[in-house]
Amino acid sequence: MKSFKLYPLKFEPHYKSVLWGGTRIGRFKGVDIGCNDTGESWEISAIPGFETKVANGFLKGKTLNQLIHEFGKDLVGDNVIKRYGDRFPLLIKLIDANKDLSIQVHPDDTLARERYGSLGKSEMWYIINSDKGAKILCGLKSSMNAEQYPEIVSQKNIVDYLAVHDSNPGDVFYIPAGRIHAIGSGNLLAEIQESSDITFRIYDYDRLDKDGKPRELHTEQAKEAIDYKVYDNYKTRYDQESSISQIANNQFFHCHLLKVSTGEQIELPCHAGSFIIIIGLEGSVVIEHDNDKTQIVQGETFLIPAALKDLKLSGVGKVLTSHIPA
Repeated sequence: MKSFKLYPLKFEPHYKSVLWGGTRIGRFKGVDIGCNDTGESWEISAIPGFETKVANGFLKGKTLNQLIHEFGKDLVGDNVIKRYGDRFPLLIKLIDANKDLSIQVHPDDTLARERYGSLGKSEMWYIINSDKGAKILCGLKSSMNAEQYPEIVSQKNIVDYLAVHDSNPGDVFYIPAGRIHAIGSGNLLAEIQESSDITFRIYDYDRLDKDGKPRELHTEQAKEAIDYKVYDNYKTRYDQESSISQIANNQFFHCHLLKVSTGEQIELPCHAGSFIIIIGLEGSVVIEHDNDKTQIVQGETFLIPAALKDLKLSGVGKVLTSHIPA
């Protein structure tokens, strides 16, 4: 039994410079990142080599994996321990697409485990901001099969088979493993995903990397991972006017969008047996926990330990929450 209490944990992000990155993440967070090509901010990560460290309180400097080993179910929750052991199940990112990202696909848990000993990568995007005319490519609009796919890629016609969506602030896309997708230029988004860094790049518009070489494609690896079915709809529908909206409901994570107004207090959605991730999207909110309070402002991401109870939000702002379902 620890003689001190856990508290809402903020982490030092890992910023990634990429050829398609920009400056939106720094502006959104209100910080000077120091470069003009930041494409990703890994807000909370247990990926080896990119583990985030605590930035606040007496646990400052400890990595996420160190915290799991030290606090176990008090940090992540009973259900998470039973399901994932000491593996943290989510990777939380902010993504700035100053240019189009490559067309790609991710493996499911079975394929990722067989090939890499890893979790698969199902993910969700919440569009924070988007330029006029920004697009999201998500899912197939025209049918193809595994036999046709290599020829389509070699002919550079894959884009013609993809569903293209207008991108607006507040839009949500759930991208299960196997669904071909790409983020178009002009999008700033929050990404909630399984804790995996496995991506199969299908097409990259013949771009060159910083050394002047074509970026690697993973045509054959992707072939087995793709879901070739055409679906009726790829964008998540929800009530954008509601103060509490569930925007993701799958076996890997549940996500809610919460809007708090002056004089209002909102209880966080049920999260029994799991931690909660909170991303500040707008304004400033206060989370009340065990007779204590923590402020969360736009651009900040916090991990709320499972041991904290009676969680309520107040203030004026909007947040995105995520937790692991039972």
